[in-house]
Amino acid sequence: MRLEAQRSPIIAHLTMVFAVVSITLACFVATPAFAQDPPTDQFPDVVPADSDQNGSSPLSTRVVQTFVVITVLSLAPGIAMMITCLPFMVVVLSILRQAIGLQQAPPNMMIISLAMFLTLFVMEPVFKDAWTLGVMPYVDNVITEEQAIDRTLQPFRVFMEGRVASDVLSTLADAGAISIAPSDGNATAAPYRLLIPAFMLSEIQHAFEVGFLVFLPFVLIDLIVASILMAMGMMMVPPAVISLPFKLIFFVLSNGWAVVAAALVRGYTS
Repeated sequence: MRLEAQRSPIIAHLTMVFAVVSITLACFVATPAFAQDPPTDQFPDVVPADSDQNGSSPLSTRVVQTFVVITVLSLAPGIAMMITCLPFMVVVLSILRQAIGLQQAPPNMMIISLAMFLTLFVMEPVFKDAWTLGVMPYVDNVITEEQAIDRTLQPFRVFMEGRVASDVLSTLADAGAISIAPSDGNATAAPYRLLIPAFMLSEIQHAFEVGFLVFLPFVLIDLIVASILMAMGMMMVPPAVISLPFKLIFFVLSNGWAVVAAALVRGYTS
């Protein structure tokens, strides 16, 4: 009985909330029905208020543009991973954290945020060119959707062509039986379905190469600590526990985060 008494106010509250939401949605749906334009066959000289002289509807155009913007924003993380340097930044910073010996410091959210801002520093000229060439003319109704997509992607294509490895491009082209004439390994003739995965693989490969160089000093510290512990007969003590403070103090004194971040950005801008 007590359980039923406790459930009754909750059910009543949920019922009231559902009723309010239903009435609100009904009002939004019913509003266009009460605001219909007069039939044009009875009044041939009447032009609807939301239409221009050519018969197109600015309201429908704005709805389509809003839908496109929302779709692009929902796919923004995936697009950033595909056509920007974000994968390179994330992989290098993750390898750096693993080399220090820390599992959760800094956390994944901080690593992703730092990688995103470093990506913004590198990709800012590309974003400006894409906005100027493709987005603004489309917003001003100067070009069509197809032209806007092509012009917006053109700066990103130039960026990817400068970073993609020719051997990776040729390997993917052979695996997918894709012709990239006039010459093998020519990124300018590669379609996007070949250029984008080749660019991502090239960025990951480059990130592992940089991560290897970042890993070496910390491996050296681990070897020195393990050798000292073995010479002292402390073979039961885990070397990672003793070497972690030394790696942290070495990284802090060398201003490691700023040096690594500056090197990553300088690798794209130089």
